[in-house]
Amino acid sequence: MVCGISLPLPPKKLIGNMDREFIAERQRGLQAFLDSITQHPLLCSSLTVKKFLDPNNYCANYTEIALQQVSMFFRSDIKWEVLEPLRDIGWRIRKKYFLIKNKEQPKERYLLSWVDLGPDKFLSDKDLQSAMKLLTSLSVPYLCPLLFSSTSESSALLIRPFSERGSLRDHICKAKPRESYLRKYCNPKKSQGLELSQIKLYGRQILEGLKLLHDGGVFHGHLHTSNVIVDEGVCRLMDVENGMLGVPSALRPSFTPLRKINTTEGVDVFCFGHLLYEMTYGRPPDSVPLDQYPAAPYTAVVSVLQSILSTEACKSGMPTLHQHRRLTRAQSHHGSEEEKKRRKILARKKLYRGIVDVSLVLMVISSSVFISVPSGSGASSPPTCPSSPTPPSTTGMSVCLPTLPPVCLSVRPAICLFY
Repeated sequence: MVCGISLPLPPKKLIGNMDREFIAERQRGLQAFLDSITQHPLLCSSLTVKKFLDPNNYCANYTEIALQQVSMFFRSDIKWEVLEPLRDIGWRIRKKYFLIKNKEQPKERYLLSWVDLGPDKFLSDKDLQSAMKLLTSLSVPYLCPLLFSSTSESSALLIRPFSERGSLRDHICKAKPRESYLRKYCNPKKSQGLELSQIKLYGRQILEGLKLLHDGGVFHGHLHTSNVIVDEGVCRLMDVENGMLGVPSALRPSFTPLRKINTTEGVDVFCFGHLLYEMTYGRPPDSVPLDQYPAAPYTAVVSVLQSILSTEACKSGMPTLHQHRRLTRAQSHHGSEEEKKRRKILARKKLYRGIVDVSLVLMVISSSVFISVPSGSGASSPPTCPSSPTPPSTTGMSVCLPTLPPVCLSVRPAICLFY
């Protein structure tokens, strides 16, 4: 009833409900009912379903445990005050959220989360505390700041700013961030893919954040649209600490069967492809690998999705975050003929405009001007973005004056989707 999904139960019978054939038919119907629930990625993770199917392992009251831990924390730090619990805004059973405020800044709102340490925790307690302290000191554009962290032997308590605009998934599903995740995401009525300009902007910002993490020796591992905050056109990655806390990734069942995804970078690239699909179509893919895509107005985005989510990509390996060579090749080779002609015309206009502008300046400065095209050995290569192919060595034009040093003009067409 909460999620708005029709789950058909088998029909009942008032007379003859103990017949063998009717019982067998009803048993098959109930099995189909359970299968439809357990195969749904959000319903199968809900506490109600887990308690029904496995009551012995899900008998603990994690809400009470979280309240006890939070109460102990507020006794030691009296500047924080709980405003309200945010019930069921996340899918993790062992993670609870609270809206809090700082008494010194009463108008600001913050998100406090309590999480039970997961089975994949690989750091010692001392190293985990040091790593979490390092995360709280980070201040970078595309990472959501972690203001406070406290870890114990079994759990962690985290404080970060609360965004009233919600996550990227809230933005896609046109949902309010404080609503139950089952109500928001199970069967969204208004979900819609983003415009190409937004996909480019958000995609680049997310890749910049991932690259920054990997350059520092840290992986995310939990990238999806609910872990990306959108605030005034800027995306910021959340829950970077999840990998250190040992909690399993939401997409773990999708990438663990793929043998070529055997590095943390490969996991993050795969999760990025999943996120890119949801930004494009307004919903996550039903399964991966994925070779057939719905009709989309953005050919360039589909080619990038193919380089990550296709059967060939999953067998041969993921593109890298540092070079994005596969992403660039897919984007440049799968464009339509009209798009290729348009790019060529724009590149020529830019080149001609640069030549005309320089010629006018030179005519004013001096009447004796000679123009020479340098050889590959004499010209320096223009700077390239991490995802662009190696350009030819002779892409520049040197304009030499008798009384001035050489001036180099370089023209570089934009061929990467996110740069």
